[in-house]
Amino acid sequence: MKSRIAEILNQEAQAIKNIPVSDGFEQAIDLIHEKVHQLGGKLITSGMGKAGQIALNMATTFSSTGTPSVFLHPSEAQHGDLGIVQPNDLMLLISNSGKTREILELYHLSKNLNPKLKYIGISSQEAGEFKNICDAYIWTGNPTEVCKLGLCPTTSTTVMTAIGDALVVEMMHQIDFSNEEYSKRHHGGYLGQKSREQAGK
Repeated sequence: MKSRIAEILNQEAQAIKNIPVSDGFEQAIDLIHEKVHQLGGKLITSGMGKAGQIALNMATTFSSTGTPSVFLHPSEAQHGDLGIVQPNDLMLLISNSGKTREILELYHLSKNLNPKLKYIGISSQEAGEFKNICDAYIWTGNPTEVCKLGLCPTTSTTVMTAIGDALVVEMMHQIDFSNEEYSKRHHGGYLGQKSREQAGK
């Protein structure tokens, strides 16, 4: 069992190392900086299933580090929640297959609401319709799922999370995000206390 677990961890670590560092990362950062930090919009993340959980995590992490962000469930968007979209907002859509029906529908519905809306996409598919509709596109490298069936979202969600972390941390550099600003957004718990101590408060 220990050897199998070690191999699982090794495969997931290797998948992260194999993520192509493409121009899509820089394009995504530029879009977020322009729309959110220059024009006063917000980042809206979305995904279905496990990808949706990753998108939710991205939204909360972006928000706590100075980039206002919300998660929009693609199905709930069709029942009125799409109204959260405002001028200068930006969407980050995650679809491992690049064919998730709800995500493609969300694109068309949101584009109909705001034709000027911009999109960042994250997917395991190097090319295709999903890439074509995005203004910035990040390819995960299409790693093989580590589960014995090769189906359960495991390695794919690991690389999605790592990509989200890379975007968050780079944006923190772009806006020179400080301990003091972090403490204003994360007052409670150990991290809130630590951030205030580091900010000298």
